[in-house]
Amino acid sequence: MSARKHKIAVVAGDGIGPEVTEVALEVLGKVAGKRQFEVELRRFPFGGEHYLKTGETLSDASLAELRQSDVIYLGAVGSPKVKPGILEKGVLLKLRFAFDQYINLRPVKLYPGVECPIKGKGPEHLDYVVVRENTGDMYAGIGGTMMEGTDDEVAVQEMAYNHKQVARCLRYAFELAAARPRKTLALIGKSNVLTYVFKLWDRVFHSMGEAEFPQVKREYYHVDAACMMMVKQPERFDVMVTTNMFGDIITDLGAMIQGGLGIAAGGNINPVGISMFEPMGGSAPKYTGKNVINPIAAIGAAGMMLDTLGERAAAAAVEKAIMATTPKMKSQAAGKMGFGTTEVGDLVAGMV
Repeated sequence: MSARKHKIAVVAGDGIGPEVTEVALEVLGKVAGKRQFEVELRRFPFGGEHYLKTGETLSDASLAELRQSDVIYLGAVGSPKVKPGILEKGVLLKLRFAFDQYINLRPVKLYPGVECPIKGKGPEHLDYVVVRENTGDMYAGIGGTMMEGTDDEVAVQEMAYNHKQVARCLRYAFELAAARPRKTLALIGKSNVLTYVFKLWDRVFHSMGEAEFPQVKREYYHVDAACMMMVKQPERFDVMVTTNMFGDIITDLGAMIQGGLGIAAGGNINPVGISMFEPMGGSAPKYTGKNVINPIAAIGAAGMMLDTLGERAAAAAVEKAIMATTPKMKSQAAGKMGFGTTEVGDLVAGMV
């Protein structure tokens, strides 16, 4: 019997979530068998359909059950039948805050055979990582409204950070950059307008870099300039670190540059606690049950999860199998891959 066992909470969720989750779990089971470790899966029903049936988004009792796991795998959460904001705040943000998943990690890598929408750019030009702070900023919900429904209505949502949030995010980003060959870290901000917040970020960025990570080259970009460079010259970037709101925007830009949301995987990381991994494409309800959605992002998320669990050889095997599969696909777009969802999963599983 294997000496290594990992307890994984599975939240398949809504729409195409269950489909891509099953494909990812097939690959996970195959690589676990080959690399001689075990996975113990426990499934949870959270998402739009569960909310509509029960009125529950994510209870404290459910959180207590999730705490018994080593890691969480999330398929997708979202239903057109549920008012916007309910699931985002009640499930996704609640999970991030409850488990203090203070890093959102988004690799931006162009796989072989995947067409980049930027003319003349290939895999050698796109291989960077975005580190997004995941618990502060406007997502913390500081603010409110007054005189609603009148011409004098006021709405306030504040961008707020404390030193601890900034420092721990930057340290994670520096450590990641220091472990990569190029050893370059770019802070993405808006210091010419958001002067108070980025005065803090900038001060910690440079003081930490000088004192603890002298081997890492430090760069700074305004967020608008960074977006332009992501399109014009993506090879500039190695590791990017930024705030919650800016990170939300630039990671989706990165996803489209690397071939679309069907490719993009991400992790919500607590380096000393319970992390959560997911494909970035969402629930895509119009494709539910059609076996046409691209599962590469879901498989990639499983690979990221393995790396965080310490199964680095298995994670490398999953990425290698993905890179051997993408050239065989006609497209990364839903319904145009040349294969069904499950067939793509079988291709990857056969090569891990």
